[in-house]
Amino acid sequence: MRKVYLDHGATTPVRTEVADLVYKYMTDNFGNPSSVHSFGREAKKGLDHAREQVANLIGAEPKEIFFTSGGTEADNWAIIGTAHAKKDKGKHIITSSIEHHAALDACKYLEKEGFQVTYLPVDADGMVRIEDVKNAITDQTILITIMHVNNEVGTIQPIKEIAALAKEKGITMHTDAVQSVGKIPVNVDDLGVDLLTVSSHKIYGPKGVGCLYIRKGTKISNIHFGGAQERNKRPGTENLPGIVGFGLAAELIGKELKEEQERLTKLRDKLIDGIVERIEHVKINGHRTQRAPHNVNLSIRFIEGEALLLSLDMRGIAASSGSACTSGSLDPSHVLLAMGIPHEIAHGSLRMTLGKANTEEDIDYVLEELPKVVERLRAMSPLYNKKQ
Repeated sequence: MRKVYLDHGATTPVRTEVADLVYKYMTDNFGNPSSVHSFGREAKKGLDHAREQVANLIGAEPKEIFFTSGGTEADNWAIIGTAHAKKDKGKHIITSSIEHHAALDACKYLEKEGFQVTYLPVDADGMVRIEDVKNAITDQTILITIMHVNNEVGTIQPIKEIAALAKEKGITMHTDAVQSVGKIPVNVDDLGVDLLTVSSHKIYGPKGVGCLYIRKGTKISNIHFGGAQERNKRPGTENLPGIVGFGLAAELIGKELKEEQERLTKLRDKLIDGIVERIEHVKINGHRTQRAPHNVNLSIRFIEGEALLLSLDMRGIAASSGSACTSGSLDPSHVLLAMGIPHEIAHGSLRMTLGKANTEEDIDYVLEELPKVVERLRAMSPLYNKKQ
């Protein structure tokens, strides 16, 4: 049986050369970067080099990169840290209704502290409207946090335009770029953002490490305490093996970006077009063209999503129904509901996210097997039989 991994939006496999470097820094170059002896100095050299590699990927300065335990911590820090730092200026935050829970839950936490949060709606393609952002801004607004690429439906948000609005009003702009970095070109100056989140394990690096880009001069408070690491902003002994692996993964994916973006876009479109041709009552979720090259999200009517995933898994195809961080929940995706998709259709959603190892043969296999699965499940569906 063929094995096809189509869940790169959840995590990517660590590249062999990255794993080799991680191992080296767990065994040979194991020193603490804060130590003054030769072991520490060698470790510090690896830390500094990784900071440069990550900075280069997003067009930042190395001193603007602060390593974290991953994207969730970086989102929390960007949102809560900014709110605490700027609360004397105002207590209003703008975000969207389709953010990752790392952002949404941070905003809900701040609401308990007395902050006001505006959750912007999105259109049927999952796109935030610029006009809605304009209308939401008040003289109390201190932060706008909108993700660059939605992790479920792949829609690319107009971050550059939103950031320009924020800058005009003196509002800090943050974007969660976990699903865009390494997939499409991301440059912090081109986007005009003050804060940007990146995660290592979405770009073929190790889990447990990420970073927050903080533009020089951006006001932000610490949310962790206990040490002088990361220039007194993020305490705790650095996860050096993870960080150097993250750095190498960033360098390698940056070199391949243009070619891989074009390749994945072709595979994505072949998969979408093939499904639409072969299966009735399918809705493609997310913007058809303003979409990350690796993302396919669709709703298949008259089918329950969990049964669909299990059936595909039995055929060697690994996919998901949405965010990996909420995969244990039986509730339909908050993203799809925000896009106006009814509960019964949202429950039949399928997310397939492509990566480096995927080939045309993989797509052909999915296009051969998925219709069979759908036909079998619909044959057991009372809703489909009633429709018939």
